[in-house]
Amino acid sequence: MNLLVVATALGPLGSGRGGGVELTLAGLVAGLLQRGHRITVLAAEGSQLPGDGAAAELWSCAGTPQPSVQHQGREALITMPADALLARFWRRVLAEAPAAGFDAVLNLGYDWLPFWLTPTAPLPLFHLVSMGSVNAAMDGVIAEVAAWDQRRLAFHTAAQAADFALVQPPVLLGNGFDLSAYRFCEQPEALLGWVGRVAPEKGLEDAAAAAARCGLPLAVWGLVEDEAYAAAVQASVPAGTLQWRGFLPTAQLQAALGHCRALLNTPKWNEAYGNVVVEAMACGVPVVAYRRGGPGELVQPGENGFLVEPDDVAALADAVGQVDRIDRRACRQWVERHASRAVLAERIEAWVGQALQP
Repeated sequence: MNLLVVATALGPLGSGRGGGVELTLAGLVAGLLQRGHRITVLAAEGSQLPGDGAAAELWSCAGTPQPSVQHQGREALITMPADALLARFWRRVLAEAPAAGFDAVLNLGYDWLPFWLTPTAPLPLFHLVSMGSVNAAMDGVIAEVAAWDQRRLAFHTAAQAADFALVQPPVLLGNGFDLSAYRFCEQPEALLGWVGRVAPEKGLEDAAAAAARCGLPLAVWGLVEDEAYAAAVQASVPAGTLQWRGFLPTAQLQAALGHCRALLNTPKWNEAYGNVVVEAMACGVPVVAYRRGGPGELVQPGENGFLVEPDDVAALADAVGQVDRIDRRACRQWVERHASRAVLAERIEAWVGQALQP
Protein backbone atom coordinates (compact mmCIF):
# COMPACT_ATOMS: atom_id res chain seq x y z
CA MET A 1 0.00 0.00 0.00
CA ASN A 2 0.94 3.63 -0.47
CA LEU A 3 -0.12 5.45 2.71
CA LEU A 4 0.00 9.04 3.91
CA VAL A 5 0.30 9.12 7.72
CA VAL A 6 -0.79 12.42 9.30
CA ALA A 7 0.87 13.18 12.64
CA THR A 8 -0.51 15.13 15.57
CA ALA A 9 -0.79 18.91 15.15
CA LEU A 10 0.37 19.50 18.74
CA GLY A 11 3.99 20.09 17.71
CA PRO A 12 6.94 18.68 15.76
CA LEU A 13 7.81 15.01 15.93
CA GLY A 14 10.68 14.58 18.34
CA SER A 15 9.60 17.43 20.60
CA GLY A 16 7.63 15.25 23.03
CA ARG A 17 4.56 17.49 22.67
CA GLY A 18 2.65 14.78 20.89
CA GLY A 19 2.97 12.40 23.84
CA GLY A 20 2.35 8.75 23.02
CA VAL A 21 1.24 9.54 19.46
CA GLU A 22 4.86 10.20 18.53
CA LEU A 23 5.87 6.73 19.69
CA THR A 24 2.90 5.16 17.92
CA LEU A 25 3.83 6.90 14.68
CA ALA A 26 7.44 5.75 14.91
CA GLY A 27 6.36 2.16 15.49
CA LEU A 28 3.80 1.93 12.73
CA VAL A 29 5.93 3.75 10.13
CA ALA A 30 8.95 1.49 10.72
CA GLY A 31 6.80 -1.64 10.85
CA LEU A 32 4.96 -0.84 7.62
CA LEU A 33 8.20 0.06 5.83
CA GLN A 34 9.66 -3.30 6.87
CA ARG A 35 6.64 -4.99 5.28
CA GLY A 36 7.29 -3.27 1.97
CA HIS A 37 4.71 -0.49 2.07
CA ARG A 38 5.37 3.02 0.78
CA ILE A 39 4.91 5.58 3.55
CA THR A 40 4.78 9.38 3.58
CA VAL A 41 4.45 11.29 6.86
CA LEU A 42 2.85 14.73 7.15
CA ALA A 43 4.05 16.52 10.29
CA ALA A 44 4.85 19.92 11.76
CA GLU A 45 7.83 21.86 10.48
CA GLY A 46 10.95 20.88 12.42
CA SER A 47 9.89 17.24 12.74
CA GLN A 48 12.41 14.43 12.64
CA LEU A 49 11.68 10.84 11.72
CA PRO A 50 13.58 8.20 13.70
CA GLY A 51 16.42 6.41 11.92
CA ASP A 52 14.46 3.27 11.04
CA GLY A 53 11.68 5.47 9.62
CA ALA A 54 14.02 7.54 7.48
CA ALA A 55 12.96 5.70 4.32
CA ALA A 56 9.56 7.37 4.62
CA GLU A 57 9.06 10.63 2.75
CA LEU A 58 8.45 13.61 5.05
CA TRP A 59 6.00 16.39 4.19
CA SER A 60 6.01 19.31 6.61
CA CYS A 61 3.83 22.34 7.32
CA ALA A 62 4.40 25.47 9.38
CA GLY A 63 1.67 26.90 11.57
CA THR A 64 0.41 27.46 15.09
CA PRO A 65 0.12 24.17 17.03
CA GLN A 66 -3.35 23.00 17.96
CA PRO A 67 -4.35 23.17 21.64
CA SER A 68 -4.89 19.69 23.06
CA VAL A 69 -8.59 18.84 23.24
CA GLN A 70 -7.74 16.86 26.37
CA HIS A 71 -7.17 20.10 28.28
CA GLN A 72 -10.19 22.01 26.97
CA GLY A 73 -12.98 20.47 29.07
CA ARG A 74 -15.81 18.12 28.14
CA GLU A 75 -18.19 20.81 26.89
CA ALA A 76 -15.55 23.03 25.26
CA LEU A 77 -16.16 24.25 21.74
CA ILE A 78 -13.96 23.10 18.89
CA THR A 79 -11.55 25.93 18.05
CA MET A 80 -8.46 26.55 15.96
CA PRO A 81 -5.87 29.31 16.40
CA ALA A 82 -5.04 31.80 13.68
CA ASP A 83 -2.67 30.30 11.10
CA ALA A 84 -3.56 26.87 12.48
CA LEU A 85 -1.20 23.99 11.78
CA LEU A 86 -4.17 21.63 11.81
CA ALA A 87 -5.91 23.57 9.02
CA ARG A 88 -2.72 23.63 6.98
CA PHE A 89 -2.31 19.86 7.40
CA TRP A 90 -5.73 19.09 6.03
CA ARG A 91 -5.72 21.71 3.30
CA ARG A 92 -2.57 20.02 2.01
CA VAL A 93 -4.11 16.55 2.31
CA LEU A 94 -7.15 17.60 0.29
CA ALA A 95 -5.14 19.53 -2.30
CA GLU A 96 -2.17 17.20 -2.89
CA ALA A 97 -2.90 13.69 -1.65
CA PRO A 98 -5.39 12.65 -4.37
CA ALA A 99 -2.85 13.31 -7.16
CA ALA A 100 0.04 11.70 -5.24
CA GLY A 101 -1.22 8.16 -5.70
CA PHE A 102 -1.97 7.33 -2.07
CA ASP A 103 -4.29 4.40 -1.43
CA ALA A 104 -5.42 5.93 1.86
CA VAL A 105 -4.64 8.49 4.55
CA LEU A 106 -4.07 7.36 8.15
CA ASN A 107 -4.76 10.09 10.71
CA LEU A 108 -3.18 9.84 14.16
CA GLY A 109 -4.34 13.23 15.51
CA TYR A 110 -7.19 13.48 18.00
CA ASP A 111 -8.83 16.48 16.32
CA TRP A 112 -12.39 17.14 15.18
CA LEU A 113 -11.56 18.38 11.66
CA PRO A 114 -10.20 15.19 10.02
CA PHE A 115 -13.03 13.07 11.44
CA TRP A 116 -15.59 15.55 10.11
CA LEU A 117 -13.96 15.49 6.66
CA THR A 118 -14.03 11.70 6.39
CA PRO A 119 -17.35 11.09 4.55
CA THR A 120 -16.63 13.73 1.88
CA ALA A 121 -12.85 13.48 1.43
CA PRO A 122 -11.64 12.65 -2.10
CA LEU A 123 -9.70 9.60 -0.88
CA PRO A 124 -10.20 7.16 2.04
CA LEU A 125 -9.40 8.57 5.49
CA PHE A 126 -8.67 6.17 8.35
CA HIS A 127 -8.26 7.10 12.01
CA LEU A 128 -6.32 5.38 14.77
CA VAL A 129 -8.09 7.03 17.71
CA SER A 130 -5.47 7.97 20.28
CA MET A 131 -7.54 8.87 23.36
CA GLY A 132 -10.70 7.91 25.18
CA SER A 133 -13.66 10.21 25.67
CA VAL A 134 -12.59 13.68 26.81
CA ASN A 135 -14.83 16.05 24.82
CA ALA A 136 -18.49 15.90 23.80
CA ALA A 137 -17.90 17.28 20.31
CA MET A 138 -15.19 14.69 19.67
CA ASP A 139 -17.47 11.93 20.95
CA GLY A 140 -20.12 13.11 18.53
CA VAL A 141 -17.95 13.26 15.42
CA ILE A 142 -16.40 9.84 16.14
CA ALA A 143 -19.92 8.43 16.52
CA GLU A 144 -20.86 10.00 13.17
CA VAL A 145 -17.95 8.29 11.44
CA ALA A 146 -18.86 4.99 13.11
CA ALA A 147 -22.46 5.29 11.88
CA TRP A 148 -21.29 6.14 8.35
CA ASP A 149 -18.54 3.48 8.02
CA GLN A 150 -16.97 2.13 11.20
CA ARG A 151 -14.28 0.38 9.15
CA ARG A 152 -12.51 3.75 9.05
CA LEU A 153 -11.91 3.66 12.83
CA ALA A 154 -9.48 1.66 14.95
CA PHE A 155 -8.62 1.81 18.64
CA HIS A 156 -5.76 0.76 20.88
CA THR A 157 -7.77 -1.18 23.50
CA ALA A 158 -11.28 -2.39 24.25
CA ALA A 159 -11.45 -0.13 27.31
CA GLN A 160 -10.78 2.90 25.13
CA ALA A 161 -13.26 1.87 22.43
CA ALA A 162 -15.98 1.36 25.04
CA ASP A 163 -16.01 5.14 25.59
CA PHE A 164 -17.61 5.72 22.20
CA ALA A 165 -20.98 5.04 20.56
CA LEU A 166 -20.00 2.37 18.05
CA VAL A 167 -22.31 0.30 15.88
CA GLN A 168 -20.04 -2.75 15.54
CA PRO A 169 -17.33 -4.47 17.57
CA PRO A 170 -14.21 -2.28 17.33
CA VAL A 171 -10.98 -2.92 15.48
CA LEU A 172 -8.27 -3.13 18.16
CA LEU A 173 -4.63 -2.58 17.17
CA GLY A 174 -2.76 -2.29 20.46
CA ASN A 175 0.58 -0.64 19.75
CA GLY A 176 4.05 -1.58 18.50
CA PHE A 177 7.57 -1.00 19.82
CA ASP A 178 11.09 -1.41 18.52
CA LEU A 179 12.19 -4.06 20.98
CA SER A 180 15.83 -3.74 19.96
CA ALA A 181 15.73 -0.26 21.56
CA TYR A 182 14.90 -1.66 25.02
CA ARG A 183 17.55 -3.55 27.00
CA PHE A 184 16.46 -6.15 29.50
CA CYS A 185 17.66 -5.43 33.05
CA GLU A 186 17.58 -8.38 35.42
CA GLN A 187 18.86 -6.73 38.60
CA PRO A 188 16.89 -3.64 39.70
CA GLU A 189 17.87 -0.94 42.14
CA ALA A 190 15.88 0.27 45.15
CA LEU A 191 14.06 2.73 42.92
CA LEU A 192 10.53 3.20 41.60
CA GLY A 193 9.72 4.86 38.28
CA TRP A 194 6.96 7.01 36.82
CA VAL A 195 6.81 8.19 33.18
CA GLY A 196 4.44 10.65 31.55
CA ARG A 197 3.48 14.23 30.98
CA VAL A 198 3.52 15.98 34.36
CA ALA A 199 -0.08 17.17 34.41
CA PRO A 200 -2.99 16.56 36.82
CA GLU A 201 -4.76 13.90 34.73
CA LYS A 202 -1.70 11.66 34.98
CA GLY A 203 -1.95 11.28 38.77
CA LEU A 204 1.69 11.76 39.75
CA GLU A 205 0.65 12.75 43.28
CA ASP A 206 -0.64 9.20 43.91
CA ALA A 207 2.61 7.62 42.75
CA ALA A 208 4.58 10.04 44.91
CA ALA A 209 2.46 9.22 47.96
CA ALA A 210 2.85 5.47 47.37
CA ALA A 211 6.62 5.82 47.00
CA ALA A 212 6.75 7.77 50.26
CA ARG A 213 4.78 5.00 52.00
CA CYS A 214 7.28 2.44 50.69
CA GLY A 215 10.27 4.54 51.67
CA LEU A 216 11.62 4.40 48.12
CA PRO A 217 12.64 7.23 45.79
CA LEU A 218 10.50 7.82 42.70
CA ALA A 219 12.24 8.77 39.45
CA VAL A 220 9.98 10.96 37.33
CA TRP A 221 10.56 11.10 33.58
CA GLY A 222 8.48 13.37 31.37
CA LEU A 223 7.70 16.82 30.08
CA VAL A 224 6.46 19.15 32.83
CA GLU A 225 3.31 20.69 31.35
CA ASP A 226 2.04 22.22 34.59
CA GLU A 227 4.74 23.78 36.75
CA ALA A 228 2.34 24.65 39.58
CA TYR A 229 1.08 21.07 39.71
CA ALA A 230 4.63 19.71 39.77
CA ALA A 231 5.51 22.02 42.64
CA ALA A 232 2.42 20.92 44.58
CA VAL A 233 3.33 17.25 44.18
CA GLN A 234 6.88 17.97 45.28
CA ALA A 235 5.59 19.68 48.43
CA SER A 236 3.22 16.80 49.26
CA VAL A 237 5.94 14.23 50.03
CA PRO A 238 9.12 14.16 52.11
CA ALA A 239 12.21 15.78 50.64
CA GLY A 240 14.17 13.36 48.47
CA THR A 241 11.15 11.26 47.47
CA LEU A 242 11.01 12.65 43.93
CA GLN A 243 13.89 12.59 41.48
CA TRP A 244 13.04 14.81 38.49
CA ARG A 245 14.72 13.27 35.43
CA GLY A 246 13.05 15.32 32.66
CA PHE A 247 11.93 14.25 29.18
CA LEU A 248 14.35 11.80 27.56
CA PRO A 249 14.50 10.19 24.10
CA THR A 250 13.75 6.47 24.08
CA ALA A 251 17.39 5.35 24.10
CA GLN A 252 18.20 7.30 27.24
CA LEU A 253 14.86 6.61 28.93
CA GLN A 254 15.01 2.85 28.63
CA ALA A 255 18.61 2.74 29.86
CA ALA A 256 17.52 4.38 33.11
CA LEU A 257 14.02 2.93 33.39
CA GLY A 258 15.24 -0.65 33.33
CA HIS A 259 16.92 -0.20 36.72
CA CYS A 260 13.59 0.45 38.48
CA ARG A 261 12.09 -2.14 40.80
CA ALA A 262 8.64 -1.25 39.43
CA LEU A 263 6.87 1.33 37.31
CA LEU A 264 3.86 3.04 38.90
CA ASN A 265 1.05 3.96 36.50
CA THR A 266 -1.58 6.17 38.09
CA PRO A 267 -3.74 7.99 35.50
CA LYS A 268 -6.87 9.80 36.65
CA TRP A 269 -8.61 9.22 33.35
CA ASN A 270 -9.21 6.44 30.86
CA GLU A 271 -5.84 6.00 29.14
CA ALA A 272 -6.31 4.70 25.62
CA TYR A 273 -3.34 2.33 25.84
CA GLY A 274 -0.36 2.98 28.09
CA ASN A 275 2.86 3.18 26.09
CA VAL A 276 5.01 3.65 29.16
CA VAL A 277 3.58 0.47 30.67
CA VAL A 278 4.87 -1.54 27.71
CA GLU A 279 8.18 0.34 27.59
CA ALA A 280 8.81 -0.62 31.20
CA MET A 281 7.91 -4.25 30.60
CA ALA A 282 10.22 -4.34 27.59
CA CYS A 283 13.07 -3.55 30.01
CA GLY A 284 11.89 -6.26 32.40
CA VAL A 285 10.24 -3.84 34.83
CA PRO A 286 6.96 -5.00 36.44
CA VAL A 287 4.13 -2.47 36.44
CA VAL A 288 1.81 -1.59 39.29
CA ALA A 289 -1.17 0.20 37.77
CA TYR A 290 -4.70 1.30 38.45
CA ARG A 291 -7.35 -1.00 37.03
CA ARG A 292 -8.43 1.73 34.63
CA GLY A 293 -8.37 2.13 30.84
CA GLY A 294 -5.75 0.57 28.60
CA PRO A 295 -3.23 -0.32 31.33
CA GLY A 296 -5.93 -2.46 32.93
CA GLU A 297 -5.75 -4.68 29.83
CA LEU A 298 -1.97 -4.66 29.45
CA VAL A 299 -1.04 -5.65 32.99
CA GLN A 300 -1.58 -9.36 33.62
CA PRO A 301 -1.62 -9.73 37.43
CA GLY A 302 1.13 -11.96 38.67
CA GLU A 303 2.76 -12.25 35.23
CA ASN A 304 3.99 -8.75 34.39
CA GLY A 305 2.74 -6.68 37.31
CA PHE A 306 -0.27 -6.01 39.52
CA LEU A 307 -3.52 -4.06 39.24
CA VAL A 308 -5.17 -2.19 42.11
CA GLU A 309 -8.42 -0.30 42.34
CA PRO A 310 -8.27 3.25 40.96
CA ASP A 311 -7.10 6.00 43.32
CA ASP A 312 -6.25 3.57 46.15
CA VAL A 313 -2.78 4.76 47.20
CA ALA A 314 -2.51 2.26 50.05
CA ALA A 315 -3.19 -0.64 47.68
CA LEU A 316 -0.64 0.80 45.27
CA ALA A 317 2.01 0.77 47.98
CA ASP A 318 1.04 -2.75 49.10
CA ALA A 319 1.40 -4.04 45.52
CA VAL A 320 4.89 -2.53 45.26
CA GLY A 321 5.83 -4.83 48.14
CA GLN A 322 4.93 -7.85 45.98
CA VAL A 323 6.78 -7.01 42.74
CA ASP A 324 9.83 -9.09 43.64
CA ARG A 325 7.60 -12.14 43.03
CA ILE A 326 7.40 -11.23 39.33
CA ASP A 327 9.82 -12.87 36.89
CA ARG A 328 11.28 -9.89 35.05
CA ARG A 329 11.88 -12.03 31.96
CA ALA A 330 8.15 -12.74 31.76
CA CYS A 331 7.55 -8.99 31.44
CA ARG A 332 9.80 -8.81 28.40
CA GLN A 333 8.31 -11.95 26.87
CA TRP A 334 4.78 -10.56 27.11
CA VAL A 335 5.85 -7.53 25.06
CA GLU A 336 7.54 -9.71 22.46
CA ARG A 337 4.30 -11.64 21.95
CA HIS A 338 1.85 -8.75 21.97
CA ALA A 339 3.46 -5.38 21.22
CA SER A 340 6.25 -5.57 18.66
CA ARG A 341 6.36 -3.31 15.62
CA ALA A 342 5.82 -6.35 13.42
CA VAL A 343 2.61 -7.23 15.26
CA LEU A 344 1.28 -3.66 14.94
CA ALA A 345 2.15 -3.44 11.24
CA GLU A 346 0.36 -6.73 10.52
CA ARG A 347 -2.75 -5.47 12.30
CA ILE A 348 -2.75 -2.14 10.45
CA GLU A 349 -2.20 -3.88 7.13
CA ALA A 350 -5.16 -6.17 7.76
CA TRP A 351 -7.43 -3.34 8.97
CA VAL A 352 -6.79 -0.91 6.11
CA GLY A 353 -6.51 -3.61 3.46
CA GLN A 354 -9.85 -5.17 4.36
CA ALA A 355 -11.59 -1.78 4.57
CA LEU A 356 -10.34 -0.83 1.10
CA GLN A 357 -11.98 -3.90 -0.39
CA PRO A 358 -15.09 -3.01 -2.45
